[in-house]
Amino acid sequence: MGSVIKKFILSALLVLWLVSFPFTGQTWAQATTSPSPTASPTATTSPTSTASPSPTASPSPSSSAVSTPAASGDVVTLTKEQKEALDKLLAPAPAASPINSGDTAFMLVAAALVLLMTPGLAFFYGGLVRTRNVLNTMMMSLLLMAVVGVTWVLWGYSLAFDVSIKAPEFGQGIEKFIGGLDWTFLNGVKFDAPDPVGYAGTIPHAVFMVYQMMFAIITPALISGAIVERMSFKAYFWFILLWSSLVYSPLAHMVWGRGFLQELGALDFAGGTVVHISSGVAAVVAVVVVGSRKDFTSRPHTPHNVPYVLLGIGLLWFGWFGFNAGSALAAGPLAAVAFVATTVSTSAGGLTWLLVEWVLRGKPTAVGIASGFLAGLVGITPAAGFVTPIGAILIGSITSVCCFIAVSLRAKFKFDDSLDTFSVHGVGGTIGAMLTGVFATKVAFGGEANLGLLDGNPGLIWKQFEGVAFTYVFAAIATFIILQVLKLFMDLRVTPSVEEQGIDLPVHGEEAYGSEFGSGVFVSQSSSEG
Repeated sequence: MGSVIKKFILSALLVLWLVSFPFTGQTWAQATTSPSPTASPTATTSPTSTASPSPTASPSPSSSAVSTPAASGDVVTLTKEQKEALDKLLAPAPAASPINSGDTAFMLVAAALVLLMTPGLAFFYGGLVRTRNVLNTMMMSLLLMAVVGVTWVLWGYSLAFDVSIKAPEFGQGIEKFIGGLDWTFLNGVKFDAPDPVGYAGTIPHAVFMVYQMMFAIITPALISGAIVERMSFKAYFWFILLWSSLVYSPLAHMVWGRGFLQELGALDFAGGTVVHISSGVAAVVAVVVVGSRKDFTSRPHTPHNVPYVLLGIGLLWFGWFGFNAGSALAAGPLAAVAFVATTVSTSAGGLTWLLVEWVLRGKPTAVGIASGFLAGLVGITPAAGFVTPIGAILIGSITSVCCFIAVSLRAKFKFDDSLDTFSVHGVGGTIGAMLTGVFATKVAFGGEANLGLLDGNPGLIWKQFEGVAFTYVFAAIATFIILQVLKLFMDLRVTPSVEEQGIDLPVHGEEAYGSEFGSGVFVSQSSSEG
């Protein structure tokens, strides 16, 4: 309506301008076919006049445009410049850009927050290992920022999200399981238009791409917690390169890229299956193939720096707001639902672990509350945009108890998942995914469709189970094949002497706390750490 009013006002001003021409030196073009009843007497031919026209009847030099005769009366002839101005005024308004600056800014911040989670994970894992392996452990997380930051641009993003259909349709044939190659090297990924599929309609395609990159970076890094202090850094380099391309990208496509798990109806708001279950299952397979630490059953393996652990969980929690709230892909009510759910689930997870540990073991520990916070974060990830705050509290608390039991059983059975990757991420992701089928509700997510059991739709629980089961099988088989292939070309473990000495000095030529360094120069191949 505002556009119509604007055009009417401008048109009226133009007409007034034209009417004022006789008083500003401009002239009217005269009609020559017949005299007008109101025409000036000098414009007619007198019977006694000569054949030459009256000087006042000749056209003014300023009236250079050709007039179009009308049936009767005078007509206004526009100059070329005036006609162009009028055409421009009356031309239809250009289509408004779908890009929303608020949503774009929100998603850029969310992407930065998710990237921050990887250094947070480095501190969390680094604090849990022994001093002689802390740099190697932290490097295993930071390495992903280098490797996947490049491979995602070259081929990873295309394999995960390139599909030839548009939402709400789903991929057919091979596109049910993996994306195409049209977006390799970011070909066709624009900075000034949304993606053509319909993943996120109010942000540039490049912003959606870089946001998804951050998930691809942290997911393989989670696996490292299971095989710290013994896996060869060279073998790990090739493992994460292959795993991120052949496991993560296809799974992300199946769940988020219009693949068959999304078509199945299994819900995963921010990565319960794609991130946590896949990395947790891969961690178990890696432990089986690589083996346990040589001194796992003969020496204690206590955290060397608990403040690192607390710093790490703080960074993880902070970054997780981008992880979960950002998965709404717009700044709006759904992002608020996910933000609140993330907060209260994490709080409930930490509180529950603290109380259980206090009651059963007599002491509330700092590592314990950090583990509880992490369990709450993992549990709420698949459900963040689908549940109410009360549902989120229950998910955080239940997941925390289950992870506490899993950690205890892992220690009892002496399975060397060194930093409890499966016990927290695998178990937590599984419990969170299944509880999504219970607590997901349209009250939180919006819309008219019934979601989970609380909405009277128990069928979602079975769909969640199918999604979880497929992820277990796919991640386990693919991880086993990748490790076995690598085993043909290189040793997966460091040598026993390096493992005994610690990996930092022999492999990286440096150590965390500088006891054997002068000005950062490597001076010894031996380590004083036991």
